[in-house]
Amino acid sequence: MTLPWKQLLLLSIIDYCLDSGSFHGPRWRMEPGDLFIPIDSIEEEATLTCDAKGTPSPQYRWSLNGTLINLGLDRRRRLSGGNLIISSLDRYQDVGMYQCMAYNTVGAILSRRASLQFAYLDHFKVHTRSAVSVREGQGVVLLCGTPTSSGDLTYAWIFNEYPYFVQQDNRRFVSQQTGNLYIAKVEPSDVGNYTCVVMNSITKGKVQSSPTSLILRTDGVMGEYEPKIEVNFPDNVPAAKGSTVTLECFALGNPVPEITWRRANGVPFPSKVKMKYSNAVLEIPSFQQDDTGGYECVAENKMGKNTVSGRLAFYAKPQWVQTMKDTALAIEERLYWECRANGRPKPSYTWLKNGQQLLSEDRIHVEDGVLSVSALTLSDAGMYQCVAENKHGVIYFAAELMVLASPPDFTGNLLRALLKAKAGTTVTLECKPQAYPIASILWKKGNLVNVILKKSMITLSPDGTLRLANVSKSDAGSYTCFARNRFGMSSTTGRLLVTDPTRIIQGPVDTEIIVGESIVLPCQVASDPVLDVSFSWAFNGQLIAKGDGHFEFVGGVTGDLMIRNIQLYHAGKYICVVDTDVESLSAVAVLIVKGPPSPPDSVTVEEVTDSTAQLAWSPGRDNGSPITNYLIQTRTPFTVGWQRVNTVPEIIDGNTLTATVVDLNAWVEYDFRVLAKNSVGVGEPSPVSVKTRTEDAVPDAVPGDVGGGGGSRYELVITWEPVPEELQNGESFGYIIAFRAFGEASWTHVATSAPGASRYVYRNDSIAPFSPFHVKVGTYNSKGQGPFSPVVTIYSAETEPSEKPAGVRARSVSASEIEVNWQALSFIPERVLGYEVAYWEDDTKPETMGKVRVPWNQTSATVSGLAGNTQYFLTVSAFNTAGTSPFLPAINVTTKKPPPSQPPMNVGWNLMGSQLSVYWEPVVAMESESDVLGYQRQRHKEVITLTTVNATAELTLPEDDEEYIIFVQTLSEGGLGPASDPIRIHQLSKLGVHVFLLKYATQSISVTDSLWLDAIGVLWDSSGGCSPALNATLHC
Repeated sequence: MTLPWKQLLLLSIIDYCLDSGSFHGPRWRMEPGDLFIPIDSIEEEATLTCDAKGTPSPQYRWSLNGTLINLGLDRRRRLSGGNLIISSLDRYQDVGMYQCMAYNTVGAILSRRASLQFAYLDHFKVHTRSAVSVREGQGVVLLCGTPTSSGDLTYAWIFNEYPYFVQQDNRRFVSQQTGNLYIAKVEPSDVGNYTCVVMNSITKGKVQSSPTSLILRTDGVMGEYEPKIEVNFPDNVPAAKGSTVTLECFALGNPVPEITWRRANGVPFPSKVKMKYSNAVLEIPSFQQDDTGGYECVAENKMGKNTVSGRLAFYAKPQWVQTMKDTALAIEERLYWECRANGRPKPSYTWLKNGQQLLSEDRIHVEDGVLSVSALTLSDAGMYQCVAENKHGVIYFAAELMVLASPPDFTGNLLRALLKAKAGTTVTLECKPQAYPIASILWKKGNLVNVILKKSMITLSPDGTLRLANVSKSDAGSYTCFARNRFGMSSTTGRLLVTDPTRIIQGPVDTEIIVGESIVLPCQVASDPVLDVSFSWAFNGQLIAKGDGHFEFVGGVTGDLMIRNIQLYHAGKYICVVDTDVESLSAVAVLIVKGPPSPPDSVTVEEVTDSTAQLAWSPGRDNGSPITNYLIQTRTPFTVGWQRVNTVPEIIDGNTLTATVVDLNAWVEYDFRVLAKNSVGVGEPSPVSVKTRTEDAVPDAVPGDVGGGGGSRYELVITWEPVPEELQNGESFGYIIAFRAFGEASWTHVATSAPGASRYVYRNDSIAPFSPFHVKVGTYNSKGQGPFSPVVTIYSAETEPSEKPAGVRARSVSASEIEVNWQALSFIPERVLGYEVAYWEDDTKPETMGKVRVPWNQTSATVSGLAGNTQYFLTVSAFNTAGTSPFLPAINVTTKKPPPSQPPMNVGWNLMGSQLSVYWEPVVAMESESDVLGYQRQRHKEVITLTTVNATAELTLPEDDEEYIIFVQTLSEGGLGPASDPIRIHQLSKLGVHVFLLKYATQSISVTDSLWLDAIGVLWDSSGGCSPALNATLHC
């Protein structure tokens, strides 16, 4: 049926919105799953989930057993979103198969079917069970009589009373298929009461039967008989893919039968197959196609055997292997969809549109998994589902069909407003409007319609594409494409500009360069002015990015490339790529980078002696410049870093790959490495060789700085500088010490095995004090004895002075100093090097002791740094290298009180002409301080000091242009007190009277020219430096 124009246009707009993503049919996010509800939960609610996405948002309907549920009239069922919630569950009304439908304005889809079942387990009927009477040795079956139930059940049997359960073994078996208890051969111990226990695995409910008594008959014992199989499996057992299959087989018999299993085809069981309960149960986990076939159970005893067999058949629910996709087709086009699924048995197919089954009619053809619809109309749009089903399951797959109808539209596919093309090339103008159905195409150039097609170099393809071959300037101009279908017409226009070819007038050339240098690779072109030109560079196939540390694009409108600080890895192929609107050109150059050689490799040490090692290596890359020679370096635990060594040959040319290293130390571990050199420079070192130790040898180094002397009485102390470990030449290194008294001919030899020893003490009571000896020290190791050092003369230990100085006296000079005097020792047998004054504050505190030493030619010493007004004990002794003489009895002296701690304050001055009057406040000493005896005034250039007992002083200043620094300090027995703040007198002050204070602690002196500061004896200059002045008393 042909729709009116306006209706068609409206439908085309709707379909365009669908195509652009505004509307979508429903898609499942969550489908309902099977529910198995315990009957004791019947008061609770059951929820069947259903959730779909789509635009607009989907709505939902539910059906039960194929009948639509009227939720408006059903008070127990309601929707929450798409979920169906059932309250006040009814065991009979609510059981069945449920299916959800989601729908919106685009279409509808059906969910998978979900079952709702109730799990329950009824009680056994209450009645007394008859006793079972059997002969000993006879087999018996005790029936469980399972009550009505729903849900998976498990069985067990109680023997006599709870919790004693029947233990299954080769004689007793509880079938999980029938629930019955089988005893292959009854024994007297089996007599008792048996109760069947049934448990529902879903409800967890448990019920027990009435007990069945098993008693023995007294009319004899059952004789032996062949097996009778009581528990077996069906002839045909369907098994799902991936499931666990369990087969049971148990036989009665006397003796107790042995159960075995085998496959009918004779193939051994795979390792996954398990046998349980004395082979009564065969379990096959993860069932697969390979597990199908015949299975046999054999029950056998000495009386015979019996066999049962059956076949395991493989089945699988359908699984998709091919599905369809959402499709948008133009009106009047043909739809072809195909879906395929695997399954066992082979699935059958049906097709649904918006939840309703499709049948073959008119334009629609349905066959197996194929759906085809010819001459599509707008009414064919909607949601389609392919359904694959076999007796074990059903699956659904949905796809959306959009039927499009619209006039031609060039939106997003317009001709380029300006298309540039190089003369002589082929130009393609595509005319691809969006049109449903496909539009017919018409071209014109300027105002001429289809005249362009008369040219032999112009062709029009069936899809509307216009191709212009070997274009020239005459082909330039405006081109318009017209598209028309039954819904309308549209057009698009573009302009073609034909340009002259671009040429590279200066490109890069093959170049050689040295590592570390820089280079510019040129790339310059001549092009049509209307073209936009861009440059890019590739290095060994990789685009060079701007901002790379070594690469820089230079030259402005040109494409020159600068490479700074070139490294070896910059060698290779460089391509300058020139891109314009119409073409792409390139120029290639190879850059060869020369650098120092790469490290040699595989350094090996082949022959080693005590002083040489022969090395071999393989060359590294020469990096563009032949290797001229090799250098060898070594490292030991005793060297700092790597050292170059002597070799044979002395100069190793670039073609030589072996050399002998000479002048090595014996018995030292060496690392070796090799460096290569060429005209560019020395390359990186090779990997380090394996550590190699030279052979041992007799020592050739002698101990240095042999000497001695000192020590205790009767001792001869010999010292030397130990031989470094790297010069010991072998293991078990030690020293041989040789000595003899002056005038003797024979030597005394002593050995020490300590390689780090540097001192030996020889003690003998016959050694006279301070007597001369000849001494020499040699070396030895495990290879033999080395050389001795030159002979030196040393002296034995001397004895301390035996006499003590006399006439010791001391006096306090100030609060911090004591002067000590004594008489010199003369004509004693021992040597006197000097005198030692020991002093301390308290006899009971030896840690307060201090010492002052002076040379032998002095008979006085000053002890300074003492505390004021403190008693000190002092004594004097003579000393030499053996020690000190006996100390004199201690004398004591008390230091004077310290000077006043308060400096003179408020120092002022008057200057009239050259007469200077200085005045200050007198200082009053505290009780713990020395009395003030007077004051000292100092003015500096020649450090002039004046002393007075008054608090004023008069000074006459010289006739010069100097300035003066003056300060005042107290004078006491304890010494000089702290100085007043200094005052500075300018000679210009003669013009008037000034009184001021200059405080060093808070004010600095600003000096802008050379200036003598007499107070501190320092010369400042305008450069900011300082140097000592004459008579300086302080230091910079």
